Amino acid sequence: MNPSNKMGTMPVRRLVLHMSWPMMLSMLVQALYNMVDSYFVAKISQDAFEALALVYPIQSLMIAILAGTGVGVNTMLSRRLGEGRTEEAASVGEHGYFLYALSWLVFWALGWIFARPFLELYSKNPVVIEYGVTYLRIIVLFSLGSCMQFASERVLQASGNPVGPMFVQGVGAVANLILDPLLIFGIGPFPQMGVAGAAIATGLGQVAGMLVGIFLVSRNPVVRLSLRGFRPRAATIASIYRIGLPAIVMQSLFTLMNLGMNKILAIFSDTGVFIMGAYFKVQSFVFMPVFGLNNGLTPVVSYNYGAKEPQRITGAVRFALMLSTGIMLVGMIPFLVFPGALLSIFDATPAILADGIPALRLLCLCFVFSGIVILLCSAFQALGAPMLSLIFTLVRQVILLFPVALLLGYLAGPRYIWLCFTICDGLGAVVALALYRWLYRERIAPLAAHPGGEGAV
Repeated sequence: MNPSNKMGTMPVRRLVLHMSWPMMLSMLVQALYNMVDSYFVAKISQDAFEALALVYPIQSLMIAILAGTGVGVNTMLSRRLGEGRTEEAASVGEHGYFLYALSWLVFWALGWIFARPFLELYSKNPVVIEYGVTYLRIIVLFSLGSCMQFASERVLQASGNPVGPMFVQGVGAVANLILDPLLIFGIGPFPQMGVAGAAIATGLGQVAGMLVGIFLVSRNPVVRLSLRGFRPRAATIASIYRIGLPAIVMQSLFTLMNLGMNKILAIFSDTGVFIMGAYFKVQSFVFMPVFGLNNGLTPVVSYNYGAKEPQRITGAVRFALMLSTGIMLVGMIPFLVFPGALLSIFDATPAILADGIPALRLLCLCFVFSGIVILLCSAFQALGAPMLSLIFTLVRQVILLFPVALLLGYLAGPRYIWLCFTICDGLGAVVALALYRWLYRERIAPLAAHPGGEGAV
């Protein structure tokens, strides 16, 4: 089947799986090497692990900018292909590479200048600060690999090639897995570099993924890119960020949420930052497959929205919601049954285990609601309503979360502060479903009047 046609002709449930499973698998590998990175660093010291936990929001902010830009590139490219405008689709891809290169320059400059002031804002421990500054400065230097990796993945995915992004991420993850212990502990001919070795291993893995991605894009039969004679066009950049900027802001809210919760947790507990850092590492094994499903759903909805196929849109969204719910229910099991074993991966002390075991059991209650919210926010963006997604996420992750966390901390005690995520995501899921019904009436149902609106589910 021609990749440019299967987005509109393959049975929609099979199409969602076809587009999602490689990304789900590659993101699981990504979660594995994030976990291994933290596992090895925890062997150095608890200070080293805490430094990485404090740097994690900045890495999340970088990923948010890259992923949000990718939403704009992916949505525009998929829609242009759905409309049959292949030359304009290629131009979108070329502008994507240009914008990702500029992003790297910004990351490098700001990360190098503000690494120390940021760490000093969150820690008074000089060892933690030095570990964090070293790690962050190396990460931003090598972030060119991550930027170009994102560019290639979005071009491949939007043009109907879900296997390519899997290889791109997979190569980077495997390279990181191999290099981590070698560079951290100095195995064989490699020098013992500690935290710096963990950062270099991550950076080299990203560069490896970048090279594979550029090679695959150069062989892409659907969208032919050529940077020869490229001139950036303000109109194309504006269109990409009109869609992508709300996604950037929305995904950056995770960083704001993480930073805010670290401050709130410090009021009530000495172990909260460690527990939250460990939680985000282990929960990524549950959330990453849903994010992969999310990435597979976006081009399917965007393409069929451009092609005016309402039944295929609703069929894809319903199937993705059912699949994500199943993933999240299964993912809750280890958090409910083996929370102590999960924390022990990071050499948790008895005090951390005493606080962390009940915390993980409360935190996992939000999983099912989170899956619904993640997928519907993606559908909002693909349907051309990015501001709706942004406002909704801002209310759920910041405006509502922080007051609920503080109220639980003061009224119920630090043991129950973790329920703030379940309360906010539960309310968020109800509101997200109501908003999707409204979008269906306003944007999806009217497509049935078009001759292309009889696509089979």
